[in-house]
Amino acid sequence: MKKYLNYIDGEWSESSSSKFVEILNPANGEVLGEVTQSTKEDVDRAVQAAKRAQKEWRLVPAPERAEFLYKVAFLLKERKEEIAQVLTSEMGKVIDEARGEVQEAIDMAFYMAGEGRRLFGDTVPSELRNKFAMSVRIPVGVAGLITPWNFPIAIASWKSFPALVTGNAVVWKPATETPIVAFEFAKIYEEAGLPKGLLNLVNGSGSVVGDAMVEHPDIDLISFTGSNEVGSAINARAGQLLKRTSLEMGGKNAVIVLADADLNLAVDGILWGAFGTSGQRCTATSRIIVHQDVKEELEQRLVQRIGELSLGDGTDESVKVGPVINRSSLEKIHEYVKIGQQEGAKLLAGGSIVTDNGLERGNFYAPTIFTNVTPEMRIAKEEIFGPVLSIISVKSLEEAIEVNNGVEFGLSSSIFTADVNLAFQAMRDLDTGIVYVNAGTTGAEIHLPFGGTKGTGNGHRDSGVAALDVYTEWKSIYIDYSGKLQRAQIDNY
Repeated sequence: MKKYLNYIDGEWSESSSSKFVEILNPANGEVLGEVTQSTKEDVDRAVQAAKRAQKEWRLVPAPERAEFLYKVAFLLKERKEEIAQVLTSEMGKVIDEARGEVQEAIDMAFYMAGEGRRLFGDTVPSELRNKFAMSVRIPVGVAGLITPWNFPIAIASWKSFPALVTGNAVVWKPATETPIVAFEFAKIYEEAGLPKGLLNLVNGSGSVVGDAMVEHPDIDLISFTGSNEVGSAINARAGQLLKRTSLEMGGKNAVIVLADADLNLAVDGILWGAFGTSGQRCTATSRIIVHQDVKEELEQRLVQRIGELSLGDGTDESVKVGPVINRSSLEKIHEYVKIGQQEGAKLLAGGSIVTDNGLERGNFYAPTIFTNVTPEMRIAKEEIFGPVLSIISVKSLEEAIEVNNGVEFGLSSSIFTADVNLAFQAMRDLDTGIVYVNAGTTGAEIHLPFGGTKGTGNGHRDSGVAALDVYTEWKSIYIDYSGKLQRAQIDNY
């Protein structure tokens, strides 16, 4: 059986614990291999390697650092299909989505490599004569990256590329469920010739590896994507240690459908947003907020189309919906469906674990739609992270915006309308970090900031130029060539 190891200081090595856990294919339960389970001591070895490497790396000119990212980008392009197949087998998303995710990593590599020549600071006029003033970006130091299983290479690319191009070293803990994709990504970094110690892969549980990373005094920042419960705990502890955190957490994203909307387009966007990746996206469409005049027609179209979605192993090109990640997720989703029924919502479609048509060995949940949902119901407020959609009826755009904003999350939102005035009102008033007009709640592009408001995060952003702010400090520099002591505001006024 294939064993997947840590990558520390340029070497592949087993954990000091000698423990391994199985990696399962969520579509059929097949054992894909075993992954080493690391200890606090393994984390420390990785951090010390990163700390040593970063001392030299910070002195490498940023355009030269970027050359390694270009090499990674071209290697990812060469192996796109190979990595996509691994991703689907390990995580479960359908193969088209897996290809799209690898493409996102490719795009991010090229984009962040370009930033190697664009790490701009500012030059500003001094208020005193014969004095020069400017600000520059400098690396933070050692970045601890904790990434989830639902986008195992895309999110790792969002974090590792900006960290490296800005002069940091990385200690990376991937999700326990998706270590093979992490192994393939680390191999590409190795083949690209990245100096040893700059990227360290440490496999293991959050309670051991993740906690050790947060507590380690030589990890200067933690970039985390995952649940609100874990992210909040990381933020609380890191705050006590005066350690920077970048958190991207949950979502309860809504599509608003107004009376003048193109319903065919809205249905396309809703189905893709709700049931792509089996609803296991932080940007997944979880709510439909629909004007009462078109509610019934929209429901009829959704029910008709949902029956056309085929479930199965995502490596089959004809399959549209893959499995959820594991058994515990399957059971959690089903518990939420029971809660929705108890709360009085009406089940229009789905609502069951799929155990027929040869799918009984996998973790499949039927795409599910509730209607007659009220904003106060738990299924309308809490993140389910599965293929469950709730329909809420409203009488106006103002009410729709109020419902959209009435949850603790603020990641993504969407509106379907033909009225440009209403679209601009929604763009202004929707309290989310991402807003789509006449598109679903998913489909972020890597050159724009990614993240949200309220309980979705802590103000930082992955992706785009904004990601550079996570991994850099600002240094202000003053050069006085007057030949005398100038005491700023004292002498100037």
